[in-house]
Amino acid sequence: MDSKIGAITVAGAAAATNGHISNGTLCTLPENGHHVSTIQTTSSIPSAAAEYSSTLGSHIARRLVQIGAADVFSVPGDFNLTLLDHLIAEPGLKLIGCCNELNAGYAADGYARSRGVGACVVTFTVGGLSVLNSIAGAYSENLPVICIVGGPNSNDYGTNRILHHTIGLPDFSQELRCFQTVTCYQAVVNNLEDAHEQIDTAISTALKESKPVYISIACNLAAIPHPSFSREPVPFSIAPRLSNKMGLEAAVEAAAQFLNKAVKPVMVGGPNLRVSNASKAFIELADASGYVFSVMPSAKGLVPENHPHFIGTYWGAVSTPFCAEIIESADAYLFAGGLFNDYSSVGYSLLLKKEKAVIVEPNRVVIANGPTFGCVFMKDFLKALGKRLKCNTTAYENYYRIFVPEGKALKGSPKEALRVNILFEHIQNMLSDQTAVIAETGDSWFNCQKLKLPKGCGYEFQMQYGSIGWSVGATLGYAEAAKDKRVIACIGDGSFQVTAQDISTMIRNGQNSIIFLINNGGYTIEVEIHDGPYNVIKNWNYTGLVDAIHNGEGKCWTTKVRCEEDLVEAIGTAMGEKKDCLCFIEVIVHKDDTSKELLEWGSRVSSANSRPPNPQ
Repeated sequence: MDSKIGAITVAGAAAATNGHISNGTLCTLPENGHHVSTIQTTSSIPSAAAEYSSTLGSHIARRLVQIGAADVFSVPGDFNLTLLDHLIAEPGLKLIGCCNELNAGYAADGYARSRGVGACVVTFTVGGLSVLNSIAGAYSENLPVICIVGGPNSNDYGTNRILHHTIGLPDFSQELRCFQTVTCYQAVVNNLEDAHEQIDTAISTALKESKPVYISIACNLAAIPHPSFSREPVPFSIAPRLSNKMGLEAAVEAAAQFLNKAVKPVMVGGPNLRVSNASKAFIELADASGYVFSVMPSAKGLVPENHPHFIGTYWGAVSTPFCAEIIESADAYLFAGGLFNDYSSVGYSLLLKKEKAVIVEPNRVVIANGPTFGCVFMKDFLKALGKRLKCNTTAYENYYRIFVPEGKALKGSPKEALRVNILFEHIQNMLSDQTAVIAETGDSWFNCQKLKLPKGCGYEFQMQYGSIGWSVGATLGYAEAAKDKRVIACIGDGSFQVTAQDISTMIRNGQNSIIFLINNGGYTIEVEIHDGPYNVIKNWNYTGLVDAIHNGEGKCWTTKVRCEEDLVEAIGTAMGEKKDCLCFIEVIVHKDDTSKELLEWGSRVSSANSRPPNPQ
């Protein structure tokens, strides 16, 4: 911390650094359909906040409002109840109770994708370890989530006492140790003297690093005032990260020389465009250079797909048609924010060569597997490089020479069993700048990748972590954050069984998302990697389940479809008379009805998973 007591320094992260400072307020704007948080200073805090007692609990509440987390997802437990009282008392904050901690964390994840930051509050150990998986997912996806845990009474630390909600040992650090590997900062607040500094440092670190943080608050401290929690909030100070000037100039010079010598260079955007807040700079580079560009699958939605030089998703053997051929045949490719793992590389089968690549990471640049330039930030580099590249449209011209438009799915006979490709043809027609797509892990990854997103249409999925069930909580959180969009979630039956409960929270909070429950009787993505009886699940009456959860309270509409005629009617109802309702459409399809991309991807991932041990 610097000499400004409690000042928060924010830089670079997905949280809020693309804004304009005016009259003491950092205002941030949505970029390419993705909202980022608004960080307010004293002048824009609701005056009512100052009327509340300056307690530890009210301080946390105020800080959450300041950074843009106006909704907090929670599950009550005896160690966090007093803290929850103080969060509720903050006029700018809405507390959303979830059915379980896992979904509360997933909701904070989804919220952070839209607002730039999310928050959840759970209780000690039984709650903390339950939310842990979702926090690990947020860490893998570079999302700043503030995970707050109500901890033991401060008097119990160091007493050798055994408490409930623990494993029966007088060691209160078990939860902390678990969180150390999936958060970028941990604060255990069990005294008031340094509480202000610990909390503010944790929040600032989350925003700066764009990663989750862990804050444990002793249960007996939340209601206690302290002079450091001044009635008027201490304003945040915003300190942007700056590239090393000489390093930036050298990186741009080297990259420009390399790319300007190429005959048919191309560009590929990756998921770290988000954490670097560099989507706009990436498009500006494409405009200046004339290069065609694509995105890695986990970056879908981060750049506009209506751009004339956009050629689809680069995903090796399961890429958008004609995209991989153009990317892999290029003599130079610039990857901005790329993330390569066994899933995104389709079992390590990409036909790329490092010596042809300019790799732009969030804070460094590597050219042709050789010179590396550190302390060079992605947005600065892309903006500066655009001024140095010669316009080269060769790859663009080559793409349109070989491009053949995709055919439409075969038309079904009247009342014929619905096929998945027909389903997604109709989902495509639902998309607009007022919608957002949430794609669950599974075949929806591949079917949703083929959707052509209109300008302003949101898109989210969790590829790096790939935790099944993520989408239910993420839909809850995203819909709460992006009230200007109607969320369309595509969820498999296997994934839905993991986290179905928080449909209840969606109804309770008046959300109007449309959920397509794709019922094919099992874990299809696992089937295509390695089949076995464990991939078959008990079939539920999913619409009946949601009706039972609805229980006549709130707005919810369900239907079950088996053919295209039913689907057309269901979509018409959901988009028309039920537009203000949560709409749950169960789609019955054949267990073997999968995308061709999943079949290809599954066989390659299976091959990678089954490689024999290297000889000793």
